[in-house]
Amino acid sequence: MSSRRSRSRQSGGGSSTISDDQIADLVSKLQQLIPELHSRRSDKVSASKVLQETCNYIRNLHREVDDLSDRLSELLASTDANSAQAAIIRSLLM
Repeated sequence: MSSRRSRSRQSGGGSSTISDDQIADLVSKLQQLIPELHSRRSDKVSASKVLQETCNYIRNLHREVDDLSDRLSELLASTDANSAQAAIIRSLLM
């Protein structure tokens, strides 16, 4: 048993453990969600690569959300505060 796995079992304090098969299944499902990895035809992508690409993808999504929020804020500043358009923009920013 790997030391990492034995540590997680020892520190789990009675919590359930996850099997290697379950980890492989979760990594496979995660791979299907990440566009960069999903487009690859090879199923031979390491768990490490899947996790790295997942982190990169989440960072990019955060950047996109920030950019869109900034654009909506700029649009809101340029519209009449009492208009229906301003109300829609405010609802999107919340």
